[in-house]
Amino acid sequence: MSIRIEAGGDAQAAIERVVPQLVADKIASGITAQVPDLWGPAAVEESAKRLGWTEAVSISRPLVDQIAELRESLLAKGVDHVVLGGMGGSSLAPEVITRTANVPLTVLDSTDPGQVLDALRDRLEQTVIVISSKSGGTVETDSQRRVFERAFRDAGIDPVERIVVVTDPGSPLEASATEAGYRVFTADPNVGGRFSALTAFGLVPSGLAGADIGELLDEAEAESVYLAVDNDDNPGLVLGAALAGTQPLRDKIGIVADGTHIVGFADWAEQLIAESTGKDGKGLLPVVLDKNSPEVHEGLADVQIVRLVSEATRLRHERELHAGEVVISGSLGGALLVWEYAIAVAGRLLGINPFDQPDVESAKVAARGLLDSRPEPTSPDFTVDGVEVRATDGLLAGADTLEGAVDALLAQIGPDGYLSIQAYVDRLAMPQLSDLRDALAAKSKRPVTFGWGPRFLHSTGQYHKGGPAVGVFLQITADAPEDLEIPERPFTFGQLIQAQATGDATVLADHGRPVLRLNLTSAAATAALLTTLAS
Repeated sequence: MSIRIEAGGDAQAAIERVVPQLVADKIASGITAQVPDLWGPAAVEESAKRLGWTEAVSISRPLVDQIAELRESLLAKGVDHVVLGGMGGSSLAPEVITRTANVPLTVLDSTDPGQVLDALRDRLEQTVIVISSKSGGTVETDSQRRVFERAFRDAGIDPVERIVVVTDPGSPLEASATEAGYRVFTADPNVGGRFSALTAFGLVPSGLAGADIGELLDEAEAESVYLAVDNDDNPGLVLGAALAGTQPLRDKIGIVADGTHIVGFADWAEQLIAESTGKDGKGLLPVVLDKNSPEVHEGLADVQIVRLVSEATRLRHERELHAGEVVISGSLGGALLVWEYAIAVAGRLLGINPFDQPDVESAKVAARGLLDSRPEPTSPDFTVDGVEVRATDGLLAGADTLEGAVDALLAQIGPDGYLSIQAYVDRLAMPQLSDLRDALAAKSKRPVTFGWGPRFLHSTGQYHKGGPAVGVFLQITADAPEDLEIPERPFTFGQLIQAQATGDATVLADHGRPVLRLNLTSAAATAALLTTLAS
């Protein structure tokens, strides 16, 4: 067993209380055997077609040689720059796999025109783009495919030689890509996007970028032996109990990378946890933290800290265990599979279906409506230092400064609430916005999540609408200094990302969530925002 899990406090008490019952109920072997009724009668229809991830290692083995052959063919032609056009489960796993392997992959998981333009202008002559979409109809990836097709043709490059598609069999994208002559990899349709790390969605872009995906599958296979057995040491049962079995429930899961060799794992786990559990007014809220983030040291009663460590330092964490933390070490392939089992277990403990995402579509519908009607933007409640301020009715309560507006939002956080910062901007050009997370966590004394839009819509967006109604929302948007047309579409990338932001804010407001929207009209406005809120 490569994955080692130790816990203290409430988490250890949950493990000791819950795991024996899970063993008695044969939950681990049931998940492995793809028994669909483990999550109740209402979940049977969905879970019956969403448990293929338990056998992803064996199904994916033939892909290793196919991907290696394609990579060698591309390298022989001087094509060594891999771009991934994908969202949510199609991008988060390849990002952690390639970052951990220290191989370059340009992840294009945005509709911000600046971020798309950066990808288009970066070594196009040497670029292959992987267009990855389970449904085949994702607006972001469709737009990315269209703009790269045009760029390749304008540069005298045949798109057939530079576009690789990953999708489900029978999707509209498979049909159109096959007709166009693109190389197509299809994945197991019985695997949901957030559980697809060890399928073609995780492996194709990672392998083309140079990651050792064979070793990744070996790591997962080695762990699968322990995950299938109904015993008290099963790491999937242990972690599931620690996450969802505490009493009272510590429903904010603070994930801290503390010496682990795995890079960016918490961002992948964020989607898996939030989209799987955040529904029916229940859920676990993942909060990605640094070692020095305020939530790590404040001892909040509803926060469970999970610390990702190296095997070499695992035994040095007695202090954290005494504080009630969970400490985990092990391989990346093993961790991916253990967390998938654990979240399936957590769904059973919470009494929800971990395989559906009923609230994800609402923001997409709202965005499509805005793109169709193209209404005039609403006037801001006020503008200061180039920052346009808009808020849900009654939120501002007379505030007319940036600090006052944010204070008004923070005042809406209840004793079990949280703040979600959602930045619909170019994350490569404006990484400093993430500094707001720690600053506002320290100020509010409550958990704060940070998500780049629109990618979080395909992950934590489900929790924010379907989970406990205790969140307040700070949305940050920006006027694009340069926009970009989408071929054969009546809207631009700039219009698309603004519609996505407005649509999501509308849906949140319709759910009764307080929303404060700050639109940055210039670089000076960004500086003013950071000076006011991050200092």
